[in-house]
Amino acid sequence: MLNHPNSSEAGRSGEDGETLIKLTCRINGQPVTAEVPPSRRLLTVLREELGLTGTKRSCEIGRCGACMVLLDGRPVNSCLTMAYQCEGAEITTIEGLSSGGLHPVQQAFLEEGGFQCGYCTPGMVVSVVALLAENPKPSPEEIKEALSGNLCRCTGYGGIIRAVNKAIEKGVG
Repeated sequence: MLNHPNSSEAGRSGEDGETLIKLTCRINGQPVTAEVPPSRRLLTVLREELGLTGTKRSCEIGRCGACMVLLDGRPVNSCLTMAYQCEGAEITTIEGLSSGGLHPVQQAFLEEGGFQCGYCTPGMVVSVVALLAENPKPSPEEIKEALSGNLCRCTGYGGIIRAVNKAIEKGVG
């Protein structure tokens, strides 16, 4: 799943002379092929090269969770994930969760006031979707653990926890 580029995968050089590698993966169900430098982070590819700006750039050191995406169904901080690590992977961003209308977890966040400024919301929703896919009836402790990598500076977490519980009640998972 996670591959490091080697000399056989090396391609042409980019603008700064750095060797480019070919990345082939699926993002939000669509095949994507790109040539990227080995130093490029997934967050940069998503936002700057593909225009998927729902994934937020914030701390860039993996502490806030605003950039959370699903990589083969597991939540990862895209600011810490190198693009080459995604070779052959299925990546789902917040845009991919809502491609057919609001995802039930997003609806629960709306109904329960699980956001204020909204900056952390995409990462929170992605984390909750991953949690409920793995464990449709998590305990309060499991919910807190699943969200421990996501920071919200606005809500105090009450609305977020209510939204998770509403999604659980609706049988999301």
